[in-house]
Amino acid sequence: MSSENQQRALRPRRSCLAVPGSNPRFLEKAQGLAADQVFLDLEDACAPLAKPEARHTIVKFLNEGDWSGKTRVVRVNDWTTEWTYRDVVTVVEGAGAELDCVMLPKVQAAAQIQALDMLLTQIEKTVGLEVGRIGIEAQIENAKGLVNVDEIAAASPRMETIVFGPADFMASINMKSLVVGEQPPGYPADAYHYILMRILMAARTHDLQAIDGPYLQIRDVEGYRKVAQRAAALGFDGKWVLHPGQVEASNEVFAPSQEDYDHAEMILDAYAYCTSEAGGKKGSAMLGDEMIDEASRKMALVVSGKGRAAGMKRTTSFTPEEA
Repeated sequence: MSSENQQRALRPRRSCLAVPGSNPRFLEKAQGLAADQVFLDLEDACAPLAKPEARHTIVKFLNEGDWSGKTRVVRVNDWTTEWTYRDVVTVVEGAGAELDCVMLPKVQAAAQIQALDMLLTQIEKTVGLEVGRIGIEAQIENAKGLVNVDEIAAASPRMETIVFGPADFMASINMKSLVVGEQPPGYPADAYHYILMRILMAARTHDLQAIDGPYLQIRDVEGYRKVAQRAAALGFDGKWVLHPGQVEASNEVFAPSQEDYDHAEMILDAYAYCTSEAGGKKGSAMLGDEMIDEASRKMALVVSGKGRAAGMKRTTSFTPEEA
């Protein structure tokens, strides 16, 4: 993984807050919420007649707002519409220096990512922005996109995340459910397991983050927490939030517990000591009653990385006597 991709991979995205680009009040409020990522939406959250003005509203809020500590993303319209190129040109020319990523919805083929990459490069060169700094998030929302997800994940070095879009996806495969994110009635297993794992495998193969989509029952926080826990258990990095009430739940679900974070850091310290000259250059060792080795270190790196990205602080320290 390149150093640039490593830096991108460290961006926390436990909670990815959707904000309509046409609503100044929501754009103002979003700046004060504890979401890791905020994406200003020009697609489904904006009525067709509101899109042109919303582009300029987004530029204004990116340039003048305080988005400290947040990954700043704009979701443009998909390439099959007449709005996409103007979305990208207006936003990136107007506020590219204040933008971290562009999210492209309804991605079905690698060529759509490559086209966005090329347009971003042209704009960056034209207005003097660093070429390649702005990342791309690809939203998978139908069967064709899922079938092509490996090629999509590999389509550009700008790629940072693959995002599951459940509502459009459910419609595209004729799933018998009207509750986005919930299981269809009468099915005895998890109807989303294959879809989520397929996205996750493509993301991990190409060092990308995997993000679960929204849960539309916005006042049912426990329902949100339940479906978020499913994605987190598989290994997803975060989930969309559509309401301020979902932010805290998402941040909690996609971060390790304090106990797990402390233990992961202890494993890393113990393994580093045991494999060092001072520790006897051993390939494995004991940490209390637990044997640790290189595989343990890799697992601990995942947990510690999520904890550090979430700003967690350890409450324990390692001493050689414990190994």
